[in-house]
Amino acid sequence: MNVVKVRNIEIGTGIPKICIPIVGKTKEGILEGARNVCKLKADVAEWRADWYEDIFDFAGVKVILRELREVLGDIPLLFTFRTSKEGGEMAIATEDYVTLNRKVICSGNIDLVDVEIFSGDKTVEILISTAHKYDVKVIASNHDFQRTPDKAEIISRLCRMQKQGADIAKIAVMPQNKKDVLTLLSATEEMTAKHGDTPIITMSMSGAGVISRLCGEVFGSALTFGAAEKTSAPGQMRVEELRTVLKLLHKSL
Repeated sequence: MNVVKVRNIEIGTGIPKICIPIVGKTKEGILEGARNVCKLKADVAEWRADWYEDIFDFAGVKVILRELREVLGDIPLLFTFRTSKEGGEMAIATEDYVTLNRKVICSGNIDLVDVEIFSGDKTVEILISTAHKYDVKVIASNHDFQRTPDKAEIISRLCRMQKQGADIAKIAVMPQNKKDVLTLLSATEEMTAKHGDTPIITMSMSGAGVISRLCGEVFGSALTFGAAEKTSAPGQMRVEELRTVLKLLHKSL
């Protein structure tokens, strides 16, 4: 499996890296979130731009990106506009999704970009090729807030992301019971052992799935998300607690 290096962070080896989402609705809230990311010593910061109330004012977005880069220093920045159909805060037309992400990629202020794999093959192709042109790594993603697909389907979706050129493949699913959590973990292990050319990120959401956010080093998930204050998805733990558990597990392996 290839390790993805972003600034001083290697994703795909060792303890799963911790990413903290920034979910401010205003510029001030976003920059305050970035300062919290620095205080908590995150490995990666994610700007969840679908929370930002003026996201379609790109002149303002450029200013925020530049200031985020200054605040975060050497912490890698992941840009994510999570669409409402995949659990995000805002609906967006496909052409606007492409335009926004392309402009952000070309800004020179981000290190990674999230591309939803079911946003359309042409959209995915355009965004991945643009990202790679500007040396931005791509996390291809899929979020199923309704259910947990069977193991074969989870693996199939992750393989599809790899085949379309993603640097990292990510899937988040909603468990209906404990067995669903085991399905996600089993799919993670098999994907890593048999098909994984790239690092993968997997999680089972909600309280029932918290264990999946903690045991990535055992089953093969390379990055996990922790909350500074507001959570951006069901089941996220606070960063301090998350880091403690990850270190304890690492020592036992």
